[in-house]
Order: sequence, then C-alpha cells, then structure tokens
Amino acid sequence: MELKMRLCVALLSLSLCLGLMGHVRAQEEADDMEMDVEDAIDDMQEEDVEEEEQQVPASPPVPTVTYKAPEPMGEHYFAESFDKGTLHGWVLSQAKKDGIDEDIAKYDGKWEVEEMKDTKLPGDKGLVLKSKAKHHAISALLLRPFTFDTKPLIVQYEVNFQTGIDCGGAYVKLLSQTPDLDLEEFVDKTAYTIMFGPDKCGEDYKLHFIFRHKNPKTGEFEEKHAKKPDADLRTYYTDKKTHLYTLVLNPDNSFEILIDQTVVNSGSLLNDMTPPINPPAEIEDPDDHKPEDWDERPKIQDPDAVKPEDWDEDAPAKIPDEDAVKPDGWLDDEPEYISDPDALKPEDWDEDMDGEWEAPQIPNPACETAPGCGLWQRPVIDNPNYKGKWKPPMIDNPNYQGVWKPRKIPNPDFFEDLHPFRMTPISAVGLELWSMSSDIFFDNFFVTSDRNVAERWAADGWGLKKAAEGAAEPGLVNQMITAAEEKPWLWIVYVLTVAVPLVLIIVFCCTGKKSSASTSAAEYKKTDAPQPDVKEEAEEEEAKEEESEAKKSEEEDSTGEAEEAAENDKKDGNTSSEVEHLMLLETHRKYRKPFKA
Repeated sequence: MELKMRLCVALLSLSLCLGLMGHVRAQEEADDMEMDVEDAIDDMQEEDVEEEEQQVPASPPVPTVTYKAPEPMGEHYFAESFDKGTLHGWVLSQAKKDGIDEDIAKYDGKWEVEEMKDTKLPGDKGLVLKSKAKHHAISALLLRPFTFDTKPLIVQYEVNFQTGIDCGGAYVKLLSQTPDLDLEEFVDKTAYTIMFGPDKCGEDYKLHFIFRHKNPKTGEFEEKHAKKPDADLRTYYTDKKTHLYTLVLNPDNSFEILIDQTVVNSGSLLNDMTPPINPPAEIEDPDDHKPEDWDERPKIQDPDAVKPEDWDEDAPAKIPDEDAVKPDGWLDDEPEYISDPDALKPEDWDEDMDGEWEAPQIPNPACETAPGCGLWQRPVIDNPNYKGKWKPPMIDNPNYQGVWKPRKIPNPDFFEDLHPFRMTPISAVGLELWSMSSDIFFDNFFVTSDRNVAERWAADGWGLKKAAEGAAEPGLVNQMITAAEEKPWLWIVYVLTVAVPLVLIIVFCCTGKKSSASTSAAEYKKTDAPQPDVKEEAEEEEAKEEESEAKKSEEEDSTGEAEEAAENDKKDGNTSSEVEHLMLLETHRKYRKPFKA
C-alpha cells in the first residue's frame, strides 16, 4: 500500500510538470534582482506607509510603488531616462530620405515623452514612437566622444512593444565622430560606427549587431554583421513587456549581447562576423583558364569492349503471355460500353452548330456477370530475353586529371587587422527607424565603459520596472487560461498533460483487486464447493502463537531466577547444594510442557 501511495504521488507530480511544460513560455522570475533594487522598493513602500498613516482613508488603497528616476553612479558617456518629461538635448531630423517618393521622404514621424499606456510605475516616462508608416529620426550628442582604445564599450537601453510589432525596428545607431556631423540632417546614410538592437518583419526576428569596419588599405567602410543568435527571440517581441538590450565590446575583440542581463549571443570580432574582418591571403587567379585538353572525366567507356553476337537490341521489353487462356464465359460479341438507351437529345441541340447528337456511353449491363466483353487479348509479361540497348562498360579514365581549379595568387587587397575593436570614435546616439507599428517605448539609454556602473543603472531603472511588472502578473492558472483563449489548441495540451494523467492516477490509487478472502468466498458461494474451515485453522494458529509466547516467558523467568540465586549465593555464602537445587529447578521448568485446560 505504501509503495502504491508513493507511486501515486510520483505520477501526480509528473502530470503537474507536464502541464506546466504545455503552458506558454515561462517568464523569468525576479529572484535575480540586485539587492539595491529590493532596498529601493522597501524604502518606497515605507514612504507610502508613512503617508497612509498621516492620511487615513475610508478604504485601504491598493499599494503602489512610487517611481524614482535612475541616476548614473559612475563614469559614463551618455545617460537618458526621459523622466523630466521633455526632449531637451534631443534633435529631430529635418532632412529627407534620398531615392524615394517625395510624399514619404520626410522624416516626419512623431515622437513623444510619456508614460507607457499600461504602466506599472507611475512617473516613469520614456521616448515613444507615435506614428506608423513614417520615417523617424532623432538623436542626441554624447557628453564626450567615446574612443575605442583600452576600455570596453557598454551600450544599453530598454524597449517595450506596447501594441506588438508587425514590421519595424527598434535599434539604436552610435553615430561616428566626423567634422560634418549635423544632427538635424540625420538620415539613413549618416555615418555610424555601430548599429544595435531588435528588428522584426513578418516572422523574421532579428537582433542586430553591425559595425562599420574601415579598410586600412583603401579607407573604405564595410558593414560587418554578427552571427545570428541561437536563442529564440520571439517572446521578446510578443509579450508586451519591457526588455533591456545590452551590447558589450571588449578591447580583446570579444563581444556579448544580452537581453534582460542574460547573454543571448557572444563571440569574437575576428572570427564571428560576416563578411570576415580580414580577407584571404590568396585568391584564385581571375586570368587563369582551364586548358582545352583538360580531362575531368573520372570514368570512360571501355574502347576495347565489343557487343556480343547474341545481343538482340530489338527484343521488346514486354511480350504476350503464351500460357494465358481466355476465361470461360467471355463475351466476344458484346461491347464493353453501349449507348445509353434512356438518354434523350436536348431540345436546344442544333446539329448544324453542335454536330450529330450521340447518346452518352454507359457500361454494358451484359458484362456485369461475365468475366469480360469484347475482343480478348493475352496479357503481357516481362520478356526474359530483353537486354535493351548495348553500351560498353565503364572503366577508370587513364587520362583523368581531376577537377580543374584556377591557380592561387597573392591577394592584392590583403590586409590583416588584428584589432578590429579600434573602431571609429562615436559622438552621438540616434534612432533612425521606419515602422508599421506605433507606440514603441524607449527608455534609459546608457553608454559607459564600466560594466558595474551599467549594471547599477539597469538595476535602478529596468530592474525596478521588471519587479513592478512581475508583481502585477496574474497567477499561473490565469496565465494558462489567457494563453488558451489566444491559442485554443492549448486546451488539448492541458487535457493531455493534466486531466488524463490525473484521471488515471485516481483510478489507479482508488481502485484495486479485491482481497483474496472475499474473492474466494464469492467463488465458493457461486459454485457451492466445499471450503476449508478457516475459523478452526485460525484458532490453531492462535494457540500455537500463545504456546510459543508462554515458552519464551518461562525461559526468561527461569533464567532470571537462576541468575538471582547465583548472586545471592555469593552474597550470603549459600552451599553448593542449594545452587545445584536451583539449577535443577531451572532445568525442570525449561523443559516441562505448558499445561493446557
């Protein structure tokens, strides 16, 4: 029974686990939050408690967290939380995009500084892309240019697709430091050093990391794209939550891309970019051509082979079966199909236009009971003498020279840049976007060379936001119901992974075989067969057990008396005869049978 209960518990646990696996992707909990985020929330709640004590309302209000704008706590090049409610320091582009119709060439997309529609932190404002199907461009200068030398670059910011995203980007551009940089003329062709962030169109989910590498020989720039992340990015675009995007570039040419402080892509600028940073040292000679007599055939027909004299190339592949016999009852004179005798010529049939009318053909009723009708023909079979067209056998080509390849020559454009981290300095942050979705929320832009400072900024901004969003999430059951309403097929998953195993567990745990005694009694009652006297056997077993216990008790008593007598003999100096008498008494008691009434 105990084993059965344990098995029930194990099966129940397994079914619950399977049910949770059928649910939509589980969201990460806030248990990895920084301690300073928890302290900030505690302080804010204490302030709320003090205010509530001073003003006692008629009914207890719903507890809220008062938002406090993050402040940079170390060296940084750019920090923007938008919590002042203005676009101070940001410049809207007044330019037009080249190469497209005048009607859509302007960068006239609208930007606003406001709270999210469903904010969990009142007072937390951000930059919102308000219009769709328009070009948007806005930028701001760094506090000072960032030079790629011995310090890493950390760039991070937050994005929330409040209404989802159909087709559009939310990436940021780090604009190159150039003498002619004019933020009011910021367009798609404005020189940038790094482009980083999310982008989506249809079912293509991207997380860009592109940097423009300068060719040391020609001075021309070429875009280098990081490899595609292995992680599934779909959730970050569809869950309508705020996500933190972070790019880390290190002087050793390594890079990391993080979402919500979790690495989703990493690698080396030297090995994991497309096209590669450095070109090959050798290339194929474009002027080299394959010789006309170059033989690339590994096999050729044997020139010495001769067709055998008995080889018949004209023999057919199929021949009539000469052993076949026409079945009895075959109706040679009956056609397989006849004209429908019940068919009538349509009234509007014009023989001049439509030709002579003919009744449609139907299967001959006379053939339904016969093995066949019409002219009988022998069935065909494979011709055992068929050989087909003769071809000489193939042999190894003695003149085979292999697959021709042009010779290699030194690459005239070869260079070797072992420090691609040393990119063009950056002096501004910009958003240059086209989107078919509106209300994209941006917040807490930060550029620094100190990872600890970046993490503190993230904890004070995104961390607090994540904690508030997590606290407002519905319970697991509500999440499962909501997900099933959006995707009805999840109900099938729930039934298969929870309900069915649960029913099986209940059936297994609450039912079982009847006891052997009750089963036997039922069988005897049905058949009237003689049955053993179970009661007498039970009484005999009980008597044996009582007898065994009595023997054991007497042995213990006699042993105790003997030990006591021996001890008294030592103390009182009794004679050996008395001891012998006691020992004889012990022996007598040990072997005498218990009295039965």
